Amino acid sequence: MSKIGIFFGTETGTTRLIAKKIHKKLGDDIAAKPVNVNRSSLDDLLQYDALILGTPSYGEGDLPCRRIGCLESNWEELLAQFDNADFSGKRVALFGLGAQERYSDRFASSLFRLYEAFKGYGAEIVGGWNTEGYTFEHSAAVVDGQFVGLVIDQRTQSMFTDERIDAWLAQVKPLLLEKFAAPA
Repeated sequence: MSKIGIFFGTETGTTRLIAKKIHKKLGDDIAAKPVNVNRSSLDDLLQYDALILGTPSYGEGDLPCRRIGCLESNWEELLAQFDNADFSGKRVALFGLGAQERYSDRFASSLFRLYEAFKGYGAEIVGGWNTEGYTFEHSAAVVDGQFVGLVIDQRTQSMFTDERIDAWLAQVKPLLLEKFAAPA
């Protein structure tokens, strides 16, 4: 499909809000409407060559799921359906939410679990994000000195959300759109 697929997991609705902001900034011509992973299947994701995937942080860096207290199915339940999924040739940009003051010792660590899963399925991950401007002790989502995707802290830094999304989209949008370029 020649649009960017946007999928998110959420429990409180905040990740949905960020997914909708991302969609609005990209526009309907470029991006499909965001879809909650509790209404998704492997086939839904595989129809896209370029994806933006979002997750809140849960537990000690777990992906949100019923096992750790979510009321509805979420990322862990969807990924359990993947078995031998092949995302080779797919380009994926990630975003995650976290609360750096409340969970400084594991800030946005669930994002790493999503990164690890899709990298393991063969996806090309793009859109690493600078850790500057955040205050935290540890995050599993920091690899090679940067976050594996955009990190949003709506609790204490919501005033930076739009500018962070804009800067991140300026970086990932051309990379995601390359998946739709005509072969040379």
